[in-house]
Amino acid sequence: MADRLRHMLRDDDLSHDEQAEVLKLGLAFRQDRYLARPFEGPQAVAVIFDKPSTRTRSSFSVGVAELGGYPLVIDKDGSQLGRGEPVADTARVLTRMTSAIVWRTFGQDRVETMAAESTVPVVNALTDSFHPCQILADFLTLAQHRGGVDALPGMTIAYLGDAANNMSNSYLLGGAVAGMHVRVAGPNGFLPDPGIVEEASALAEQNGGSVLVTTDPVQAVDEADCVFTDTWVSMGEEDQAATRSKPFWDYQVNASLMDKAKPDALFQHCLPAYRGKEVTADVIDGPRSVVWDEAENRLHAQKALLTWLVAQSTGRMDLIEGVCR
Repeated sequence: MADRLRHMLRDDDLSHDEQAEVLKLGLAFRQDRYLARPFEGPQAVAVIFDKPSTRTRSSFSVGVAELGGYPLVIDKDGSQLGRGEPVADTARVLTRMTSAIVWRTFGQDRVETMAAESTVPVVNALTDSFHPCQILADFLTLAQHRGGVDALPGMTIAYLGDAANNMSNSYLLGGAVAGMHVRVAGPNGFLPDPGIVEEASALAEQNGGSVLVTTDPVQAVDEADCVFTDTWVSMGEEDQAATRSKPFWDYQVNASLMDKAKPDALFQHCLPAYRGKEVTADVIDGPRSVVWDEAENRLHAQKALLTWLVAQSTGRMDLIEGVCR
């Protein structure tokens, strides 16, 4: 391993320039899915799921295979993690057998403990606090449709709905790293942690962007380049759907609200989507929606991230030379 083992646990684990490198590599993978095969052998990559998944499971499983590796998919019920084995013990075992570890879990402390005990890159595939792989895919989609990675700084993005969740946190941090103007709107009681907002604001200032947190959905989407939303009911909260939905109706992304954004504004949703709730069918299924490109770009962005992390952590810069810059 190189002197500096790199992980992706939260969106600001990448600098502005590093995020751009990963995104440019993602666009290259979109053009050539077999551009690089850092796990040729095949080397194994552990892909662990404590939560259900469609896009994360399929994109990482396919992605690791296309990178020449073997996706060792581990479900919670099929591992000792699900029976209370300490995370550190699992990390000490997997790090001797795999070339990277990807984990979709609950508390952020779990992936941080895994990374602390690992000698291979660890990727946060979703925690209760952050979803950095989704944000990379979302920004890759913007780059795909709006002039490339170098066009991202200065763009205005708006996220509406439950602004106290992991997606809100990741848009704030990831957008600030990119140098975007990030606007997050939600009702009182569902606004982001002030600590995350403070961190994002400092990053945005460094990178030429800005951060706005508001309860006004119209203020958030005004002249925005892209509008994002997420389900109002997260996994494990399904029995609270009726109650949880009540505060969010004013933040539904519908045609009227999209018309407040730029005329060519895009719409993205990390999925699964519930038409008639957080977004109307005419928006998500309409011409401004790029959600299916966004879903596909999970594959390309994550392959790029894994390749970049391997290059940094092993010194195999040949994997990315001539592509990221």
